[in-house]
Amino acid sequence: MKSIEIAAKTVDSAIETALKELQVTREDVEVEVLEEPSRGLFGILGLKLAKVRVTVKKSTKEVAIEFLQSIFKSMDLNVSLESIINNNVMNISIKGSQLGILIGRRGETLDALQYLTNLVVNRKTEKKIHVILDIEGYRKRREETLIRLARRLAEKVIKTGKKVMLEPMNPQERRIIHTAIQNNPNVTTYSEGEEPYRKVIITMKNAR
Repeated sequence: MKSIEIAAKTVDSAIETALKELQVTREDVEVEVLEEPSRGLFGILGLKLAKVRVTVKKSTKEVAIEFLQSIFKSMDLNVSLESIINNNVMNISIKGSQLGILIGRRGETLDALQYLTNLVVNRKTEKKIHVILDIEGYRKRREETLIRLARRLAEKVIKTGKKVMLEPMNPQERRIIHTAIQNNPNVTTYSEGEEPYRKVIITMKNAR
């Protein structure tokens, strides 16, 4: 983190000078007052300047990347990270070799890592942001698999007239299932159960 110390007649003027030198705004920094100003003897002699230390806060990107790199270093994994922030959503792409261990069964490890990253980022930064992690395009492949599954099971429900209950899924994956067949005129979907065991049910319309 970039930090400077500035002395001036008042604390406010010292902070203002520091902000200009760092070319940042007040919201971007942390301020530590090292010395308060004083007039000295008889208000004339020994004028003591205010002194502050101004430190630029880490960005949400820096916090997320540093956290992930510390995890990967402890696992002795050599990876590269690319991040894009758009509308308070940070997408981080993780690339490397033999990263299946980071995905886990049906993405459970990846989801857990994403959850922890969100906790760290939103605890250490003031600006709230949602972090989405992906590994070598896993999220997209998983989405395509779920869409095919949803449509296939919808046809099964139509053919048998019996509802189908899917395995427990996280909110993001349940949303994919719901969206995949929301325009089907014959079936509908709903969720039941408590997290993390909440499941999607596909059933004939008007059958609930």
